[in-house]
Amino acid sequence: MEKINIGDAFIYPMPVALVGALVEGKVNFMTAAWLTRANFKPPMVAVAINKAHYTPIGIRENRSFSIGFPSLEMMAATDYCGLVSGRKTDKSGLFEVFYGELTTAPMIKQCPLCLECKLVEVHEYPVNLLFIGEIVGAYTEERFLTDGKPDIRKMKPLVLTMPDNQYWTVGEYAGQAWGEGKKLKSR
Repeated sequence: MEKINIGDAFIYPMPVALVGALVEGKVNFMTAAWLTRANFKPPMVAVAINKAHYTPIGIRENRSFSIGFPSLEMMAATDYCGLVSGRKTDKSGLFEVFYGELTTAPMIKQCPLCLECKLVEVHEYPVNLLFIGEIVGAYTEERFLTDGKPDIRKMKPLVLTMPDNQYWTVGEYAGQAWGEGKKLKSR
């Protein structure tokens, strides 16, 4: 079968997250899906946000932000946070907010997993800003763990596909990372 060029492409699928920041003294959350792990030790994450958004003001102002991974049950509120701007709409009442060691990185109690991040650097691109943050805390609840580790089946995270702009949940277990390929080593 021949490959065809479909033009612009995105990472497929992308994790859906709620980025939190204090902006001009008020709690704000925005929906984002352009994020990835950026470093192992210390643990760092990168999130790309359009320059026109309100949230980058708070990230730069306080040098901190949070990343909350919402569950399927949070889909409507998560989508809403991507539809309205914190410049005009107070979204803080949608969620129960808590803080870790950083007092300027609001996190969402309803999210199965929240990362508390200290801003390390910002890269400016033509349309987006890439924020790199060091993860200083990761927060969850016992009910989302199996053997002390986050359990994706219990968390029910959302993923996004683009350019069709659809939310999905994670499918069935497929195999063990750093294990399945060992079968090929013995050949």
